[in-house]
Amino acid sequence: MADLIATPAVTGLPLTIGSVRLAAFDPGPVTAIAPYPGRDLSPVLRFPAPGEVIEEGARRLIWAGRGMAFLTGGPAPDLGGLAAVTDQSDGWVWVTLEGRDVPAVLARLCPLDLRAAAFPVGTSARSVLQHLSVLLIRTGPEAFQIAAYRSMAGTLLHDLSGAMKAIAARAAL
Repeated sequence: MADLIATPAVTGLPLTIGSVRLAAFDPGPVTAIAPYPGRDLSPVLRFPAPGEVIEEGARRLIWAGRGMAFLTGGPAPDLGGLAAVTDQSDGWVWVTLEGRDVPAVLARLCPLDLRAAAFPVGTSARSVLQHLSVLLIRTGPEAFQIAAYRSMAGTLLHDLSGAMKAIAARAAL
């Protein structure tokens, strides 16, 4: 039997270009939770409203799409009979994007209005960066966490670094 060796999903990080820093982020275990129709999770777990991120100590419950949330940072409670629960830890790559020009970088790639007034800290959304499906989470005034399918890690790095270079070049003029 072959020995499996874990490899990082994204190489070449952290990366700083201009005022923006891109770094790998380990959210800990990632569990997808999808409530079964008509089932109430509230006795066991508060399910996030669309766009909501619920923080409970080291754990976060992140709205990740219609009828879907990602629980990060800890094990999922027993939701037998209430929801489909799937380990997604190895299926996603997570990065942080931080710095003064983060809004300009994301504006080149994402169709959402990510201004602080429209997308405040503690908000999540499913969207695209360029053509890549992602989950965006605003973690600070100039900071986001971005999750993408692990198989698209190279594309995520390529698209973000290209936008970072363009914004840094514009600032240097």
